[in-house]
Amino acid sequence: MSVFSRMSDIINSNINALLDKAEDPEKMVRLIIQEMEETLVEVRTTSARAIADKKELGRRRDWLTEESAEWQRKAEVAIKKGRDDLARAALLEKNKAADAARAAEQELMLLDETLAKLNEDIAALQQKIKDAKTRQNAIIVRGKAAKSRLGVRRQLHDANIDDAMQRFEQYERKMDDLEGQIESYDMGTRTLSEEIAELEGGEALDAELAALKARIGAGGSDPTGNQ
Repeated sequence: MSVFSRMSDIINSNINALLDKAEDPEKMVRLIIQEMEETLVEVRTTSARAIADKKELGRRRDWLTEESAEWQRKAEVAIKKGRDDLARAALLEKNKAADAARAAEQELMLLDETLAKLNEDIAALQQKIKDAKTRQNAIIVRGKAAKSRLGVRRQLHDANIDDAMQRFEQYERKMDDLEGQIESYDMGTRTLSEEIAELEGGEALDAELAALKARIGAGGSDPTGNQ
């Protein structure tokens, strides 16, 4: 196998591999947007759940705050009645409720931060989806064009194209041989113009020869000594 054939096989193999890996651009873009939309749904679901938790936690905080105030009132009643033991127990419950209310307030603050970040994520994701849909057609067109170009490259490096070029060169060689045979039949035959041109050439040669003889004769000496 020649180096050129080997290189052609390598190029063809690489292009085929690229085509095999190339996905349908329209399908891939649609799937990407679908995944982004599904992610958006998940983020919104998480946000909705956080909002529900916030409302429930807010109600619990309010109830605990009211519960703390109620135990404060009961402690005051117990003191007025001279029941310090009951007042102490009421204050204990009041403190428990107040601590729970403060803990709920802390959780609410964390939920507010979480919701703020989720809202930012939702806004950013919505913008990305919008941009993706805007660029969807252009991406599809570019993807199809790239795949078509890969297909053309594969055809250019396909063995069938090489075989066709070899056959073309063989036909050219046959035409050269045929034209050579035609020219060979014309060899040895002369046209009227060629024969006349040959006569004219002979006359010119005779005239040149006569002139040369005359010049030599005029300038030479007689072997017998005569001038």
